[in-house]
Amino acid sequence: MSTPQHESGPSGLLAEVSEAVEGVDLVDHHVHSVLADDLNREAFEEVITESDRAPAPGSSSFDSQVGFAIRRWCAPVLDLPPHADPTTYVARRIELGAAEVNRRLLRASGIEHSLVDTGFKGEALLDLPALAHASGRPCSEVIRLEGLAEDVVSAGEPAGRFADVVRERLAARIDAGAVGTKSIAAYRCGLAFPTDRPSDAAVTGSAGRWLKALDAGGRARADDPTLIAFLLWAGIDAGVPLQIHTGFGDTDLHLARANPLLLTNFLRATEPSGTPVVLLHCYPFHREAGYLCQMFPHAYFDVGEAVNYTGAQSRRVVAESLELAPFAKQLFSSDAWGAAELHHLGAVLWRRAMTAALTGFVAAGDWSLEDARRVATLIGAGNARRIYRLGSQH
Repeated sequence: MSTPQHESGPSGLLAEVSEAVEGVDLVDHHVHSVLADDLNREAFEEVITESDRAPAPGSSSFDSQVGFAIRRWCAPVLDLPPHADPTTYVARRIELGAAEVNRRLLRASGIEHSLVDTGFKGEALLDLPALAHASGRPCSEVIRLEGLAEDVVSAGEPAGRFADVVRERLAARIDAGAVGTKSIAAYRCGLAFPTDRPSDAAVTGSAGRWLKALDAGGRARADDPTLIAFLLWAGIDAGVPLQIHTGFGDTDLHLARANPLLLTNFLRATEPSGTPVVLLHCYPFHREAGYLCQMFPHAYFDVGEAVNYTGAQSRRVVAESLELAPFAKQLFSSDAWGAAELHHLGAVLWRRAMTAALTGFVAAGDWSLEDARRVATLIGAGNARRIYRLGSQH
């Protein structure tokens, strides 16, 4: 049997799908801000890897999928030829200056609205108003729950007030415009945390032990499983989407403890709430995440930073993300941090990967062109606008 052909031919079909995908004003539903300062070669290479270790002798972060993608897709935005060598690329960044590099790359991305996790090394990054100015687009806050708890305990609130103060601060920031919450439980205790909602007495006891440890010179680091469970339930109760880091991350993570399947019981327990739970990044567990999103009506996912770090191979990752999960349960994100290149690449590589996957479906006769257009819009923006209630802001 011959393969169905679109009436405009293969090249015409590719152009039609590409035009549809390029036309989506993306909502980057999980991202961080950008660095305000210029970066030399060493500093830039540190920003484009998830590792916090020095590169092996004779190696470079540029010799990776993300490094090659930066040289291919970001170099032209800085008036360099595609595939400019790393030395030339970094020199051009410094010549233009951080403000201009940020402005060009952020605005070239086609990202219409960014939902920004402000809880990771925020002091080194542009704040939300400055990021909105650089990008020319609105930015909304996503509250990192562990950071909020660490701020509360560092302020010396008594243990008996810890739970109430966390809830009060969370509500105040949502009233001020925050559109979601986020947990890094995967980094702190792993995703096999206690599923049951902890009592306030249990939270008070854990907070008291944490305060005593701080008094003895300990770190203000929220990693007690009871407190993590409390924070996650506080996020559920807040009624805005709760993002949870799963899968790929930096060297502070034990990947085996970040498999989203470990959240199965939590998803069962929280289903009656109706609060959307968004599984972030997921790679290499994106198929597992797709399964969870088919099973649970309030579960959503993205492949986030994996798109950047797999570069030319992101086509495969995005195609695999389309296998099982309903299309209304998937979202676009870049998870970019620090370098504006990662914001731009997240959009460019996702668009290219989505175009390749959808063109294949339509060319084979499995999908209609109209369905391909609709799914690209849902994943690129529509689903995020719906669950984060962004419609009134557009």
